Amino acid sequence: MSTLAVIPVRGGSKGIPRKNLREVGGKPLLVWTIEQALAATRDVRTVVSTEDAEIADVARTAGAEVIDRPVELAQDTTATEPVILHALDVLAARDYTPEHVMLLQATSPVRRPGTIDRAIAQAEDTGVDSLIGVVPQTPFLWWTARDGHGPTADYDVDRRPRRQELTADHMRYRETGSLYVTRPWVYYERNNRIGGTVGLFIMDEVEGIDIDSPLDLELAGKTLIQMRQQEGLA
Repeated sequence: MSTLAVIPVRGGSKGIPRKNLREVGGKPLLVWTIEQALAATRDVRTVVSTEDAEIADVARTAGAEVIDRPVELAQDTTATEPVILHALDVLAARDYTPEHVMLLQATSPVRRPGTIDRAIAQAEDTGVDSLIGVVPQTPFLWWTARDGHGPTADYDVDRRPRRQELTADHMRYRETGSLYVTRPWVYYERNNRIGGTVGLFIMDEVEGIDIDSPLDLELAGKTLIQMRQQEGLA
């Protein structure tokens, strides 16, 4: 089964200017995700959708196919789904229709070896329509205000378990934003990456790093270098 891996990367970034081209662990941020997709052993077509010429050059050099994104789909207010639909339409015009679309966010670059293959395998084996990358989250969460009340716990404070006693029944999961595997019809019919039968793809806690600040860039770089050293690739 063919999987289209789409990496949406635009030139504009308000929080960290040119974030996707910033050096992280010795290479541009977006290159980590491209290389991870290209390393998959399954049938994966890796494309970068961008309106930025410099990003396009970096992506091609790293081995990805580039889809030229219209400028109107690269604004601060542009959602991701129209970008994916544009990529699907461009490739459909080239007689390519994938079984699944894997959305890979370049700003969540930490993925263990085999993560992409494992996600595709789970999507195929379970037959779900959309698979969401998540990391475990303990239940000790609070709302500042809910239903007209003040701070409210998201768990039973009278039966607080010890961390050592936490089981799957206690756990919550947080979307990493790192990856989603979705059947194309979900995008076309719901204009959403999530729809139909939904499954959770549980990732390692370290894979939940998302880059929003310069500190996140530093943390991601150190983590990626450490992972490569552990793999004997540094």
